[in-house]
Amino acid sequence: MNIISIILVLLVAAEFFYILALQTFATTSDKTSNLFKMTKQALQQDNLKTLMKNQGVYNGLLGVFLLYALFFSNNAKELIACILVYMIIVAVYGAVTSQKSILLKQGGLPILALISLLF
Repeated sequence: MNIISIILVLLVAAEFFYILALQTFATTSDKTSNLFKMTKQALQQDNLKTLMKNQGVYNGLLGVFLLYALFFSNNAKELIACILVYMIIVAVYGAVTSQKSILLKQGGLPILALISLLF
């Protein structure tokens, strides 16, 4: 795997750890409210807060899986490609069902990393 691919995969992992932090630990913050285009009042509802925190854990685990694949897996390229494809599919789904900007916000770096990985 080339250095550009490694850097991009590390950036994708960092992005998903950032999403984890926003959704799980800063659920009702101004930054989370602005980024997800939701009011702070909505984010303070217990059921929505629980859903956001749950999503945050999923996003954080994707970052963990990328780091595991990069540093510990014997089949790093194959495993990373699978995780990146999953991330891209989820970003496409988010763009179709929620906000079009999710495709670039959440899927942009995984798309670049996958392209770099495959070529």
